[in-house]
Amino acid sequence: MKENGKRFLKIYSQGMMEGIQIWVDRETGVQYLFQFSGYSGGVTPLLDAKGAPVILTAEELAALDGEA
Repeated sequence: MKENGKRFLKIYSQGMMEGIQIWVDRETGVQYLFQFSGYSGGVTPLLDAKGAPVILTAEELAALDGEA
């Protein structure tokens, strides 16, 4: 986990009052899709074409942490 102690890292964002974000769990590598509109929203694991969770490798996570 990153030195700042934050477990989740936002890796994509689209929109302001309505939109989507993709977050990654630094401990597991699992990516989550967060959809929001005003004061409401929902979160779900991001799935690939076969229905399996999208998981980053340790190397991909390290590269993302280097960018944050």
